[in-house]
Amino acid sequence: MSSSLAPTPGGYAPPRKDTGDVKPKGTSRIRAHEGLKTIPITARKPSWLKVRSPGGPNYLRLKQRMRSQSLHTVCEEAGCPNIGECWEAGTATFMILGDVCTRACKYCAVAHGMPTELDWDEPRRVADTVAAMELDHVVVTSVNRDELADGGASIYAVTIREIRERLPDCSVEVLIPDFKGDEAALRTVLEARPAILGHNLETVERLHPDVRPGGRYWRSISYLGAAKRMEPSMLTKTGIILGMGEREEEIRQAMADLRKAAVDILTLGQYLRPSMQHIPVARWVTPEEFRAWKQAGEDEFGFRHVESGPLVRSSYHAKEQAREVEAGAPGAIGEVLEADVPAPAEMLGRTPLPEPVDLGLPVRRRCG
Repeated sequence: MSSSLAPTPGGYAPPRKDTGDVKPKGTSRIRAHEGLKTIPITARKPSWLKVRSPGGPNYLRLKQRMRSQSLHTVCEEAGCPNIGECWEAGTATFMILGDVCTRACKYCAVAHGMPTELDWDEPRRVADTVAAMELDHVVVTSVNRDELADGGASIYAVTIREIRERLPDCSVEVLIPDFKGDEAALRTVLEARPAILGHNLETVERLHPDVRPGGRYWRSISYLGAAKRMEPSMLTKTGIILGMGEREEEIRQAMADLRKAAVDILTLGQYLRPSMQHIPVARWVTPEEFRAWKQAGEDEFGFRHVESGPLVRSSYHAKEQAREVEAGAPGAIGEVLEADVPAPAEMLGRTPLPEPVDLGLPVRRRCG
């Protein structure tokens, strides 16, 4: 059982988490917002950000299934505004490795703290649910598990294989952490052959140390480049959140940097503040601007596809992307950068993985 803390002025600590000891995330103030007039959390959202409350029959059926199998989804944990649309269509993004993250990103609603369990039966339950829903495309993501030797890459690999065992025609997309730049962990996931390998950059270089203190800008970009080098035929994908204080020229630079790693697919969406303890919204990005960024990304920078809009999230229209987008060749960046450089808030030390239960499938164990 967790020893969850109640939300405090010092940071975001959601209660009722059963896979770890939840801790506050820290202050919502960042250097990039000094002198900047941000938007109060009580301010009315623009009309283009309003969505209907979920509650259709398919949504309720899927929610019941998730609860009965003790599964987590990033749709719920991160408060995705598209949960009603996606769940009603019978699609969801499964979040493995528990619901407590070792990192404390300033924009993310997922709980932060020290995980207390590693559930080796989770891949089977995810695959059973995917099979019961008869999905032809599924997205699997996770919290960060920096205390594990391979960051949880082995669980990813087993989950992919379990899904394929039940539904051979189901394409599996993964949205992975950076595994602290561990190339062996990346290879563990790639050898399970996901259809799309995603890892989110999240923001521009200047904001990165403040809003994503557990990661590093060039580590994330080069990790995607390394994936393309290892598996050139695999689609690579990343996402950037707008509205956190970035500037136009910084967005363009991030696009250029990502293309050096030959990233195929880019998603762009609006930042929505989860709580008072997260950083404020710096601005509302209009639908017209999102359309302009899509055109620039595809026509000027050469992304194979850009999904851009106020409510877009990493897995939005993921099935269509897997079916319609063709992978490009490797880029100039193919080696992992900053793997040995500590991030601003990186945890020290790693613990070995416990022995997995026997799932009847081969498990690749690569620990770095």
